[in-house]
Amino acid sequence: MNLPSLSTITLSFEQGVAEVRLNRPDKSNAMNDAMWLEIRQAFAWVDATPEVHVAILSGAGRNFCAGIDLALLDDIQRRTAHPDGARSREALRRLILDLQDCLSSVERCRKPVLAAIHGACIGGALDLVTCCDMRYATADALFSVREIDVGMVADVGTLQRLPRLIPEGIARELAFTGRNFLADEAERYSLINRVFASPEALTAAVGELAQAIATKSPLSTRGIKEVMNFSRDHSVGDGLNFVATWNASMLLSGDLNEAITAQRERRPPRFAD
Repeated sequence: MNLPSLSTITLSFEQGVAEVRLNRPDKSNAMNDAMWLEIRQAFAWVDATPEVHVAILSGAGRNFCAGIDLALLDDIQRRTAHPDGARSREALRRLILDLQDCLSSVERCRKPVLAAIHGACIGGALDLVTCCDMRYATADALFSVREIDVGMVADVGTLQRLPRLIPEGIARELAFTGRNFLADEAERYSLINRVFASPEALTAAVGELAQAIATKSPLSTRGIKEVMNFSRDHSVGDGLNFVATWNASMLLSGDLNEAITAQRERRPPRFAD
């Protein structure tokens, strides 16, 4: 298997599980221009590689991610400069949409994505983990919707996704104040599935969960993500209609036959990628 060669992210693969690790530990994995683009490249690879059944998103060093690299913010005016103010603002809008798409690639990826969060998860990092299917953290993990403190409106996903994960009033409080909150509070709000005492315990537990998911029908796990994402954004009736159409296309599959046969023969199923 050929893994993409990336400068700010390391990729590894074992037994159906890919790990996408943010890798600028000396900068607390702050998201520079290259990292934004490589997040999209990494998850496009996860999506397109049949052998990958599930992905873990993690960070190297002391922190998961300190958010957007301020050097990138400093560079925005230069990158969008134009003598015509309207064209300059059009360029800025296109830049924002592209950054949104880099993070949306995680949500768009057909494979389940588990975030393993330790240390700081601030600003753009919180935008990033809200794109994941499940989130797990160490007890000392620290979260913040920090954009208010740099005089801007968060614009790459938090204000859209966070209120779908936690109570809207809490999401508004966090966005308006920019205050820090720890993993125990995040778990109470159901932003975090589970909290672990140490990075080692987090890594072991998330890895075990990912391996368990990787043994399931790949066609089914991809279908669950498609159906749940669609249903989140539509009415119950629309979601039911969508899943009926999905299963009309996908239910009668080799995976269904293999699962039934394996149960009859009292053995683990062996699914194609």
